[in-house]
Amino acid sequence: MKKFIAEFIGTCVLVTLGCGTAMLTGCEHWGGYLATALAFGLVIVGMAYCVGNISGCHINPAVSLAVFINGGITLKEFVGYICSQCLGALAGAGLLAAIFGLGGIADATGGFGSNGLAGVNGNAFAGLLVEIVLTFIFVLTILGVTSKKGNHGSFGGLIIGWTLVLVHLFGIGLTGTSVNPARSIGPAIVAAIAGNTAPIISVWVFIVGPLVGAVIAAFVYKFLETEDK
Repeated sequence: MKKFIAEFIGTCVLVTLGCGTAMLTGCEHWGGYLATALAFGLVIVGMAYCVGNISGCHINPAVSLAVFINGGITLKEFVGYICSQCLGALAGAGLLAAIFGLGGIADATGGFGSNGLAGVNGNAFAGLLVEIVLTFIFVLTILGVTSKKGNHGSFGGLIIGWTLVLVHLFGIGLTGTSVNPARSIGPAIVAAIAGNTAPIISVWVFIVGPLVGAVIAAFVYKFLETEDK
């Protein structure tokens, strides 16, 4: 249960600070891109050293799926992680709705920092490809950094966080960068409740894409790490 609570808190913080920064900046070139990318990446750094020793700091269903495939967590833990992460993302988006609503602050994204397909001209397949590739890179990095065969010491959280910054710098202008189904689901649901249904219509791209990318990364890393000739 402590692992699940840690994942809830971590994902809530990720959505609150990451999506909240996007809502304030509007992710406009290039300052908005950089600020939002840094916000998401630095949350991962902070949470890695905060709850990483408790739950592993997945705070992302795609990461949990890859770790499950590689035998890092049980099926029961996997299900619990997914539920905790989605609830945490929903809580984070709800918190943003309260802060921006009560404060009378304009949401520059119009959808609580939700992901979308505007950058790829509404093409769902292009969006899927972006999310698959970026999630593959991100998850493959995580698997390598956290491997028992590696020797990254206490720098793992920094490496993972800066990799998330990197994939955001490329992906924000295309899909808003999800690489995390929970991060997309929470804001999309809250946006729909607020009357903007566009994010919830395309949210499937940001569920399927990251999960497919994570599966590919898990099997590729299994192949690369094996000692069999």
